[in-house]
Amino acid sequence: MRITLLLLSLLVSLTSISEADTISQTNAQGKQVVVQRDAIVVSEDSSFLVYKHFDLKDRRVEIVRLNKGSLPYSVQTASPDSRRQIVEVWKRFGFKATVTDLAGKVTRVFDVYLDFYPPGGRGSLLESVPPTTSFPVLMDNGTPDEIEISKLDRIEIQGDHLRMILRNSQVEEGKFLMPTNKAAEVRFLGITDQYNPASKDVFDFSLPLANIKEIKFD
Repeated sequence: MRITLLLLSLLVSLTSISEADTISQTNAQGKQVVVQRDAIVVSEDSSFLVYKHFDLKDRRVEIVRLNKGSLPYSVQTASPDSRRQIVEVWKRFGFKATVTDLAGKVTRVFDVYLDFYPPGGRGSLLESVPPTTSFPVLMDNGTPDEIEISKLDRIEIQGDHLRMILRNSQVEEGKFLMPTNKAAEVRFLGITDQYNPASKDVFDFSLPLANIKEIKFD
């Protein structure tokens, strides 16, 4: 039900702005079929077309990589202003948070999620571990759980220990549970008001969870 309401609200928002990039493909019958509307194409070469868009189910901005194959794609590129407008729509429908780091700096972040990287920020993300909008936790009572951002009011962080205040005022405590046996660090990511719509990344804010003191969700 909540996804349906979000979809209806998103569709209403999209009708009030100019479309962003529209991606079409010519099918085997020679007819052009729209693959994705309201996207932003970030790169294209002879083999691949790469774009970003807002995934309503995951409630975050995601990258899609299309293999061109034998059936051609075409792109109707939007103006820079239309791209800025679609980013503002994305910011309305993703999870929002106010982040306070260990130095006391406060940052407003939109379309937030967690992702996993090699320790110390060395190298690219761990593609074998998908990004998530949930916090996997080993509770203090020894029970593993996964707390969705939608259920959280705020999180207080001390190292790998999380004190989670839920929207129903219930308090849960435990340690962040890495979803991989590989050496990795978890980062909290999202976009800020300074986000460049032309960026190849779906974030301009990235901070290791261990460097955060508190996350307050809207």
